[in-house]
Amino acid sequence: MRIKKFIANSMPEAMKQIKKELGNNALILNSKEVKAPGIYGFFGRKQIEVTAMLDNEERIPKKEREPKVQRDEEIKASAALNNKRVDEERILAEIKHLQSILTKQSTQQNSEFPPMLNDVYNYLIDQEVEQTLAAELVQSILDEAENTELDRERVKELLHRKVAQKLANVSYDNIKSATKVIQFVGPTGVGKTTTIAKVAAKSMLVDKKSVAFITADTYRIAAIEQLKTYATILNVPIEIVYSQADYEEALQKFAKYDLVFVDTAGRNYREAQYIHELKQFITTSEHPTQTFLVLSLTAKNADVQDIYEQFKQLQINHVIFTKADETESYGSLFNLSVKEEIGIAYLTNGQNVPDDLLEANAKSLTNMLLRRYDHA
Repeated sequence: MRIKKFIANSMPEAMKQIKKELGNNALILNSKEVKAPGIYGFFGRKQIEVTAMLDNEERIPKKEREPKVQRDEEIKASAALNNKRVDEERILAEIKHLQSILTKQSTQQNSEFPPMLNDVYNYLIDQEVEQTLAAELVQSILDEAENTELDRERVKELLHRKVAQKLANVSYDNIKSATKVIQFVGPTGVGKTTTIAKVAAKSMLVDKKSVAFITADTYRIAAIEQLKTYATILNVPIEIVYSQADYEEALQKFAKYDLVFVDTAGRNYREAQYIHELKQFITTSEHPTQTFLVLSLTAKNADVQDIYEQFKQLQINHVIFTKADETESYGSLFNLSVKEEIGIAYLTNGQNVPDDLLEANAKSLTNMLLRRYDHA
């Protein structure tokens, strides 16, 4: 705030002075007549004394106030520009995605789906999802979309929903409450013995069950020693059996335990004699029994199908898929569970006992199958 007195011969002259020094926005606070100094106080003329005030903010010329308004406008303009840039980046990403789809499609002929959905179909085929199942999924997306516009986010949403719907009918039970004996079967090299240790450890630590081991894998000394090591770590008893009689005797010996985990021999599943002998061996027990088929996700889909065809005569209850951490292709899991309507009890994703054991469900399997598509 600025206050100043002005002395002039007349009020108009005083107003000119005020306007010149303080501007048009000055306020008159007071005015009075005063005598100008004369000779010894005589002959002084009458003058006007005016007290005027100007607020500092009001005194700032308009041009000096503009930067604040201008800054506000610049901020709004910058925000609008950023939003526009985000939209442009999203559109550019969509265009690039479509370009990649069209590039792929240019090498293919007679595609029955629009480019964006054909990309989904190709992804599922790359994941080793069987052609008929892949086509069904894509066609169901096309049917639901009808004439509505499809962008990548909408396709992704529908694809997740359709895959989850397929997997929703799969059983994800593991060990039933009435079960006494759990038999693990499968080809060699799938991680069967380590899987037994994981499931047994979970049963002990989480479900508070008393546990015992039986191994019939007498073809591989290493397998026996491995299960013995796990038995020592978990502090559980173990029996090695060589015949059906030994097996029944061991089961009787462990009658007081809640759960008995049985490791069977892992051999070439293409040998019909091996499957026949195994069937004779594991179907002799009169105890409530479940049989889990252990399969590796690193195997080709065709091999997984062949293995299942050989072992399904053993009255498999559920499948356990191992080595989920060693592959990016999960089509065999989807094919087997949906087409054969076989349940999935567990997945394993590492060698740590018991940590690397996962209980399966439709959501987790859907995310696993579509992970690479989501991040493409």
